[in-house]
Amino acid sequence: MCGFLRALAASLALGWLSFFPVLAQGQERSSSDGACLPEQVLQLRGGTLRLENDLFSGTDQNYTNGVAVTAVSQDLQGALRTDCLPRVVALYTRFIGWVDPSFLQSSSEESELQNLVLRAGQSMFTPKDKVRTDLITDDRPYAGLLYFGLAWNRRVHPKASQYELLDIREMTLGVIGSLSLAEQAQNFVHRVRGIERFQGWGNQLKNEPAFQMAMERKYKPYSEGAVRSGWGSDVIGSYALRFGNIEIAANVGVEFRTGWNIPNDFGSYPIRAGGENRPPSNLADLRVRQPRSAHAPKPGAHLFLNLEAKSVAWDFSLDGNAFRNSHRVQRRPWVAQAAAGISSQWLVAGHGMRLAVMRVWRTREFEQQVGSHAFGSIALSIEL
Repeated sequence: MCGFLRALAASLALGWLSFFPVLAQGQERSSSDGACLPEQVLQLRGGTLRLENDLFSGTDQNYTNGVAVTAVSQDLQGALRTDCLPRVVALYTRFIGWVDPSFLQSSSEESELQNLVLRAGQSMFTPKDKVRTDLITDDRPYAGLLYFGLAWNRRVHPKASQYELLDIREMTLGVIGSLSLAEQAQNFVHRVRGIERFQGWGNQLKNEPAFQMAMERKYKPYSEGAVRSGWGSDVIGSYALRFGNIEIAANVGVEFRTGWNIPNDFGSYPIRAGGENRPPSNLADLRVRQPRSAHAPKPGAHLFLNLEAKSVAWDFSLDGNAFRNSHRVQRRPWVAQAAAGISSQWLVAGHGMRLAVMRVWRTREFEQQVGSHAFGSIALSIEL
């Protein structure tokens, strides 16, 4: 697992070096000749490491482990200029403009910010019986997914309104099957922890490319500053659509938060292939400015409860391979999920840090499943 994490970090670092050469150059250019301004090019703002496992809930089955590493850019302000973006990002942006023209259109009645998120991750799924080596036809397939995602986040505050929204468009590419390295990652963790290995990985899904597009929108009350100062609470609503051979699903959700200095963001959530958000925040760098602004980030902590209902038309971990015959189970079309936890943020040597810990409960996902499923999730974020 450590080797896999190093590989994830290396791939993410290479992605940033190739996508964002401005980081290495460190040059600011004038707009007098039409060149790109610093706020129009991509620069690294921070990142997040997420770890999930059902051992936190005392089981070792179904969705049994997930890891994701993300890197987020600083805000891009004003009209989006694709000629100021790295070629791969510019091509993806034009693709988004073709699929969903309204996403990149700004209105004189709105104030908006945009940023980019890169993500690399792995998810793994296993049946309950770890001893059997034959195909367990009445339990979910052995399945792994290794993926890389590229997402645009667009934060909009319509003028004179009491709310703001976050629009997300993410494309995920990856591989399903033995090339996902799920078997090797699980075997490593089990060996280190002295846990019996699963014996049936020879029956896992076959190798095939993985693809998904995700579109998500979140709403919350509008507030100024990096946090909602003092004791308070808020509610965040969301809906999303995901389609591809990873998952085809639509979901709606709501999150309730209460605590001290609640951050001015769009909530906490478990790992999912699509919809990653580290929303734009043009106040993030105020933490290092003197004299200190009243809008600057502040330490705080809050409790949260996230409720979600999902309609599922395809799930690779249940429906199996999309392009080849494979083991599959009878997927349930409706799934509900609840996540409860605590999130805290603080400042360390001028850097913003955040830790979110949650427990997630999910209803039965296929007909043969016995009971619901639960797992734990930890996310550590940093603002550079």
